[in-house]
This record gives sequence, structure tokens and C-alpha cells, in this order.
Amino acid sequence: MTSPRFLITAEEAYPAFEEAVLAAEDRILMGFRIFDPMTLLRSDAARAIGDDWIDLLVHALKRGVTVDLTLSDFDPIVSPDMHELTWSSLRKMQAVAELAGDAGHRLSARAAMHPARVGWVTAGILWPRVRKELTEVCDMLNGLEPAIRRARFRDLPGLREWLRFDGEGRIEQHERGPFPLHPVSHHQKLAVIDGKTLYIGGLDLNPRRYDTRRHHRPGEETWHDLQVMIEGPVAAAAEAHLRTFVAVTEGTAPLREQSEGLRLTLSTKRTDPMAAFGPEPMLSGLYDQTVEGVRGARRMIYFETQFFRDRQLAEEIAAAGRENADLEVLFVLPAAPEDVAFENRTKADSRFGEYLQATCVDIVTAAFGDRAFFASPAQPRPFPPGKERGRACFHGSPLIYVHAKLAVFDRRAVMVSSANMNGRSMHWDTEAGLFVDDPDFASEVLHRAVGHWCRKHPPDYSAPLVPQIREMAETDAVRQPENRQTYLLPYDVEQAREFGMLLPGIPDELV
Repeated sequence: MTSPRFLITAEEAYPAFEEAVLAAEDRILMGFRIFDPMTLLRSDAARAIGDDWIDLLVHALKRGVTVDLTLSDFDPIVSPDMHELTWSSLRKMQAVAELAGDAGHRLSARAAMHPARVGWVTAGILWPRVRKELTEVCDMLNGLEPAIRRARFRDLPGLREWLRFDGEGRIEQHERGPFPLHPVSHHQKLAVIDGKTLYIGGLDLNPRRYDTRRHHRPGEETWHDLQVMIEGPVAAAAEAHLRTFVAVTEGTAPLREQSEGLRLTLSTKRTDPMAAFGPEPMLSGLYDQTVEGVRGARRMIYFETQFFRDRQLAEEIAAAGRENADLEVLFVLPAAPEDVAFENRTKADSRFGEYLQATCVDIVTAAFGDRAFFASPAQPRPFPPGKERGRACFHGSPLIYVHAKLAVFDRRAVMVSSANMNGRSMHWDTEAGLFVDDPDFASEVLHRAVGHWCRKHPPDYSAPLVPQIREMAETDAVRQPENRQTYLLPYDVEQAREFGMLLPGIPDELV
């Protein structure tokens, strides 16, 4: 196995991915939540053959390379924007096949909906709320110009069972439910080239996900993420997973054992669907590996995560802190969820997620005291004047949105994955990650990850990190934004606590 390459933001990851595709000789297998082939190319080598991923994929197909893409699909009523995005991307993949001419037969692209469904009893209870969601989608479509309405509806095939055009070209409901809701998705982001090179982590492929290490774009366009590229047996294990995960989750293929550092979350539909809310967990390898790392840590645990909402995992971390007075834990979280910060969303699911996160932060803080620190990054510039602030503004600056999923245990082992620290990623959605037990790589990752946030003021890695990062963040919090030395500021759990709301009877894994 070659040494892994740790890639920070799409500025590093996208060119590496492009170059791996250019080097492909036989086949490329991919599984993504979002994959937009109109994403611009970033590497010099790729830009020499075209402008976007359509050009890159056509080039690969014409060279004789087989391309296979499994793209996640989403509930068309609850997540119409994501459902539309999936089918729009598949239309573009059809264009790739047409542009490739005779070589187009080498391309396979499909949408995969997770087989788990909300049970009919539960769906009946939720029916009034879901019908309201469907009405909102219907009203949104009818508010568009007729040509745009038809184009949007074309990419919403899952709604055709419930919506249709009337005689005047407007959208109307023709079925009243209850609706077969899909609460689970395939959330992984990975690709395998020629069975020997693995590209894996939390980064999808589309223009929204592109960000640089300087995070200098508008706050709503920042997207801090991490990927790893590695060669060796783990690539073959990941390729086998990509070939079988749809059938495994559907229950038509046997569950494979995790191997070679590949860690997975897999679930399937429940055998008794009447009152089911979520799926039947099959494999919680990412959760199990995280717990094992936490229990085995002696000095330092470092996490970067989009969400920290798994109360069971929070209790495991807290137990480790109570048992070991020398253990410290450092979290880097976004100051607010994306939908809350940039869309001002106030619906119950967003508020429930914030309730869970505040609870998890409180659990860990109570156990560790000042040996735990939660930080959130912001740009070292003032928030634009005249722009609505809300939670997109953090300590007077535009926040930097954290989407990374990273764990470092004792400068000894590393895990980079697609899984957030919430129950959904740990037990429901299809997730994939890489676990590497290698002190040299762990030290490199920790130094690069923390150093990235500290900019030109790296900490002393031979000393405890939490006191140093706390002092940096708290000092920067009282500076004017343009005078800040680092990206990190103290996470404000009080904002999450005030916004959050408990939803009794709703499983934590939903958010």
C-alpha cells in the first residue's frame, strides 16, 4: 500500500481526482451523493483536454475506459431539490454518452434510492404534514414560467405519481396519499480507478462544493472538506463495495466483511414495515471504529465534523474523558448548519438537529471540562454591510462552512469518511470511509488539518493542543475580523441551545 494523500478542500482534491481519471486505463467506478458533470476542471492536465467533467468523461470513454456511476436518489416530496439534482445529473450523463459516440456504451449511470421506507402506520400519522410539503412543491412549480415549469418537472420523476399537468399547463395533485416516504439515502462519496486507486472522503462533485484553502469566497459558497487518495488492497475492497452495495441494501446480495481499512455504514428495509420509521441497521463499521479509537486514545482526539448529534457517541467520548484525566478532545464544527445559516430554515427537523448538537456538546463538556474545546471557523474579514446577518454571521465575520469528516486518535490513527457524527450517518445512511493505523500519516494529517485553521501561527504539537487552540480562538474573538490571526473562534453552543427543539418520539437518526 502506498502512502495516502491527504487532500484539503476541493482546491487540492478535484485536481487529484481529475488526474487519476486521466490516468485510468480500464475502468472507473464511482458512488456519489452529488455528481454534476458540468463541474469545471481545475488541473492543468485536465484543462488541456476540455473545460468540464463532461469533456473529461468523454475523453476517458473514447480512450476505452469503462465508467460506472451510482448516484444517490432522494425522497421526491421531502427532498425535491435533491431529487431534481440527481435526475438533472443523469440527463447530463446521457449527454456524455451521446458525445462519446460509439464509445458511449462504456458509460453506465443510474440513480439508487435506498430501499427503506417509512411504515404505513407511521406514514399515515405523518400524512397531513407530508401533504403540506407536497402542496408547497406544487405551488413552487406553478409559480414558475410555463417553460421553466416543464423543465423542472421533467427532472422530478418521483413526483409524477402524485402530481400532473392539468389542461391549462399547471401542476395539480391527483393522488392524496399516504405517501411511501424514503427516510434514508446513500451518502457515500468515493471512486475507484482501475481497481487500484481509491478516492474517498466527504466531498461530492459539483460547483457548490468547490472551495480553496483560503476560504475567500462569500460565506455561503465556502465548503471546507477533506478527501484521501490511496493505492493498494483497500481500493479493491472499495470496488467490490461499489459493485454490490445496492444489492446488499436491497437484501439480494450477502453482506461483505469490512477489510483493508475500508469502513462502512449499511442498512436495509425492516422486515416488519407497518410502524417502521427508519431502516434495519446491517453494519455500523464507522461508528464501531470511532468508538474503538475513542476508547483507545490516551492523549488527544481531534474531530472535524459537519454535525455532532449522536448522543450515544457523545456518551462514549464523555466516558473516555472521565476515565482518563490526561485525555483532551478538540472539535471543529460549523457555526451553524447550512440550511439554518444560509437559508434561514426554521422547520422542526433543523431545530431538532440543533437540540441534539447542543446536548452532545454539553455531555462532552461536562465530562472533560477545560480539556475539551469546540471551535468554529470564520473568515478574517468583516461581514458584508447591508447583507442579512442571522447565523451566517459569526463574531462579525462570514462563517466558513465545515463539511469535513475527520477523526485523529493520539497521532496514531486516522479516519476520513463521508459520515457525520450523527445517528443518521453512523447507523442509517450508506457511508464509506478509510481507516489508517499509521503514526506517520496520523501526525501529518493532524499537523496539516490544525495548521490549516491556524494559518501562519501553528501550535506546538509536542504540547497539549486544546489550551493553545482555546487561547488563539478566544483572543481572535475579541479582535476586529481583519486583525485575526487564525480562522478558529469559540463555537457558540448557546445559539444552538436557544434555536433547538426536542421532538418527542422522533428518532435521533432522522437528523
